[in-house]
Amino acid sequence: MSIIDSPISSCNAVREMVLTDQTQRECALEHGCPSGRSCPLDGCFAEISGITEEATLEQLAAAEAAHHRD
Repeated sequence: MSIIDSPISSCNAVREMVLTDQTQRECALEHGCPSGRSCPLDGCFAEISGITEEATLEQLAAAEAAHHRD
């Protein structure tokens, strides 16, 4: 059994559940949202995620590369 204790919300733009304990920018990068998209969860995200932006971008790049290998 898995328990998620992070705050989550349903996003109609990507039709997925998203974590709102990250910044809106981190969420947009993770889900491939184009710049300028009106976010239906605007105002629901953390202002500071606790993860450095540099680390986040590296993790996203690694995840994207892994996704394309599969």
